[in-house]
Amino acid sequence: MNTAMPAKQRGLSFSGFIFGAFLLIMVSIVGLKLIPAYMENATIKNLFDVIASDPEMQGASAGNIKMSFIRRASVENVRAITAEDINIDKADGNLVLSASYAVKVPLVANISLYLEFSPSSGK
Repeated sequence: MNTAMPAKQRGLSFSGFIFGAFLLIMVSIVGLKLIPAYMENATIKNLFDVIASDPEMQGASAGNIKMSFIRRASVENVRAITAEDINIDKADGNLVLSASYAVKVPLVANISLYLEFSPSSGK
């Protein structure tokens, strides 16, 4: 006859499951609300890289560079910055475009996240 104590049950309790599901849902909501801001930042950085590597833009005036950005940004639906927000510099003979901007992402009720971005075409 086996007189050993039976093994205790193991597993996740209902309250532990509910807490884990709540936590997973909250992290997912925050992540999904932040994705568009980060995607727009990546698009802006890509536009800066394309414009800075364009041979026609190397000797162009600041006005022409900004017009090129306006045309490309309208195609890519960039709304976070305008052409006036762009800093145009020359570093080692290469064109460097940069900008600094902030995005306020509303989460729930009066809770928001404030994100600051500084995309640049320089390495």
